[in-house]
Amino acid sequence: MSKVKIGFVPLHRRPFDESWASDLKRRFIENIQTAFGDVVDLVYPTEKDTKLGLVADDDDAEAVAELFRREGVGGIVIAALTFGDELAGARVAELVRKPIIIYATKEPPPLPGGFRRSDSFCGTLSLASALYRRKIPFIFGGIVYPEDPEFKRSFDAFVRAANVVGKFVGAKVGAVGPRPERFETVTFNEAAMAEKFSQRVVHLDLIEVVEEAQRLSDADPNVTKIVGEVTAQLDVGGVPRDALLKLAKMEVILSEFAERRKLVGMGLRCWTELQRYFGVTPCLVMGRLTDKGVMMACEVDVYGVLTMVMQYAAALGRSVPFFIDWTIKHPTRDNVFLAWHCGNMPPSLCSGRCKLGFHSVMYREVGAERSYGTVEGRVKPGEVTISRLVEYGGEFKLFVTKGRIIEEPGEFRGSWAWVEVPDLGKVYATLVEEGFVHHASMIHGDIVEPLVMAAKLLGIKTVVV
Repeated sequence: MSKVKIGFVPLHRRPFDESWASDLKRRFIENIQTAFGDVVDLVYPTEKDTKLGLVADDDDAEAVAELFRREGVGGIVIAALTFGDELAGARVAELVRKPIIIYATKEPPPLPGGFRRSDSFCGTLSLASALYRRKIPFIFGGIVYPEDPEFKRSFDAFVRAANVVGKFVGAKVGAVGPRPERFETVTFNEAAMAEKFSQRVVHLDLIEVVEEAQRLSDADPNVTKIVGEVTAQLDVGGVPRDALLKLAKMEVILSEFAERRKLVGMGLRCWTELQRYFGVTPCLVMGRLTDKGVMMACEVDVYGVLTMVMQYAAALGRSVPFFIDWTIKHPTRDNVFLAWHCGNMPPSLCSGRCKLGFHSVMYREVGAERSYGTVEGRVKPGEVTISRLVEYGGEFKLFVTKGRIIEEPGEFRGSWAWVEVPDLGKVYATLVEEGFVHHASMIHGDIVEPLVMAAKLLGIKTVVV
């Protein structure tokens, strides 16, 4: 994944100590570049842009805003290095509408005679007031030195949150086919998505997918390449060659659609038409596309796709989510539940070598011979974050919790993992009472803080357990 561009505003107010501000600016830049150089491209004013490369008045603010627009920053850090000129900071924020985090800085020793050199927190209050008055959302990162672990932790979370906002706002999500008629749970509100987040749903008929896939030759180089990759990834010994070819063709068509329409992901009508009229189950295709960065959710769950997009962006593309159902409690362990779905696990998440099989439910409707395409196996262990975006009456909210996948005995069809959380009773009660649905997204790693930050910046209510 490409680096996240972050703009740094070294805020100053004359006549506070310019030498202190300049040195503190240098320390911030050096510490960010050292600790985050692999994920962050830092953009900041130099002496060519403003006096001493600091931001202290409207002219400075205009120059820095132009720099940030030209460089295409995805987030802004405003650090009050001294008292800080709140109008200069607010002006940058007005002109460059990107996620913002503000920091106050710790006080240096006073000058002889008791003169304060910085008084940063007092100025930070003025800056925060100016942003609040203008209804510009922001995060307060604390009172820090750039060398502090607290700064590095909050800055890391902010970079991830800014990436979430950048991927979420303006996102285009594919809806391939209609949602299942009896699954009202996956309804979505295109008008609210457009109004609040400038998002769009791009619709595609299933018949187009099937017809385009059928036009592809078995010898098409993209098709044969995918068959070879799947054969290397999974045990396909029990799957007919014809099913592998159909799955590969469907992946080619959906991948091309996503690329052509610049989609962040797709919700797919995954049963039972594709089984009946094309002869395969699309779970493998969904998992492989997710592995490639195109988030895929079952049953045309558009909000499910957006939940996956948020997680993937918060992870900076370094791990991929698994689109799950909340299912059964463990029969003997109080805080363990089964995270499961029919077979859509991204192959990169397999614990050991998974196999390709037929759908454990759909075969009863259409026969095993028309339902091949599920990734059968358990998800690799580790710490995970689980979340879910929902919307009621045009208001969005995000459920977030974390847990860990454990090596617990068991054997199930489909893709699955036993997940331990601190308080499963509270998780289940919250899901039920707050109107969250049976689908969720689970990703390796602890990304709770960046998700909560991103939700605050987006105006989405968070429900954290």
